[in-house]
Amino acid sequence: MKVVFSWLKEFVDYQGSPEELSELLTMAGLEVEGVERIGEDLCNLVVGKVLEVEKHPNADRLRLCKVDV
Repeated sequence: MKVVFSWLKEFVDYQGSPEELSELLTMAGLEVEGVERIGEDLCNLVVGKVLEVEKHPNADRLRLCKVDV
């Protein structure tokens, strides 16, 4: 089972790193297969909200989008 570290911290008062918690859980007799850091290698990421989508006037497969970044 995969568990999100921030979700787990809602139930356990813990201030250390995920790797340290992994070691503590292993020492307590629980099996921890590994720690995955998702999105750590992402850079220059921009998040936007699509406000409007319209058909392109000269193409059937294209759409024109207004995006708020």
